[in-house]
Amino acid sequence: MSTATADVAVIGGSGFYSFLDGADEIHVETPYGDPSGPVTIGTVGERRVAFLPRHGVGHAFPPHRINYRANLWALRSVGVRQVLAPCAVGGLSPAVEPGELVVPDQLVDRTWGRVGSYVETGAVHLPFADPYCSRLRSRLGAEDEVTSGGTMVVVEGPRFSTRAESRHYADQGWSLINMTGAPEAALAREQRLCYAPIAVVTDMDAGVDEGSGVGQAEVFAMFGHSIERVKALLGTVLADLPDPAGCACSAWADDLELTYDVP
Repeated sequence: MSTATADVAVIGGSGFYSFLDGADEIHVETPYGDPSGPVTIGTVGERRVAFLPRHGVGHAFPPHRINYRANLWALRSVGVRQVLAPCAVGGLSPAVEPGELVVPDQLVDRTWGRVGSYVETGAVHLPFADPYCSRLRSRLGAEDEVTSGGTMVVVEGPRFSTRAESRHYADQGWSLINMTGAPEAALAREQRLCYAPIAVVTDMDAGVDEGSGVGQAEVFAMFGHSIERVKALLGTVLADLPDPAGCACSAWADDLELTYDVP
């Protein structure tokens, strides 16, 4: 493996398959199999940044088939300590609208078929009351075009929700729905990484109105339309991210004997 390193990473969502120009491409082997694709490492301003397309180049992996464990381990192994994670979401509440950029503060995991932890033996119980890094959320939330707060429910996919399911989620007070935010956030925390999503609202979910429901074409089109805005936001915040040293996202494991590898 190349000796190229980066201290921060961007995980690209649907349609977000490249980010860095003139970057080094690194093929990382992990104990958990292959990540979604090669890790590319380049420079944004004066910061070394890694990029990994969550679904692979060309959207090779649907949400329930992504090797989340390999992805986060690969990023940690090249030196990454902070992760910004753009993703497509549906809106469950009229309080959000298509095109909006949201940094949620809570997560509800409704996935069921995924490997959700690195822990395979022993007693290691992850504190996860606040699933996203407060330091990264504060930095992202300081940007005028970003809405801060809200709960994102993550469903198994790859199908979209029925109207009844969507209304049920909305009735709980949850504002966003997504298919990739879990177990990604928990695995990032297990790898002692600071992690925050940047949710791009691509559509209003099926339960919000009596329209035709959610379709893949509109989701991909809206996310594609928003990619340049997301890249511009990343370019701004990457220049002055908070120092991860001492953050609770890593410090939770300081006095524990972990039973899995943190490279």
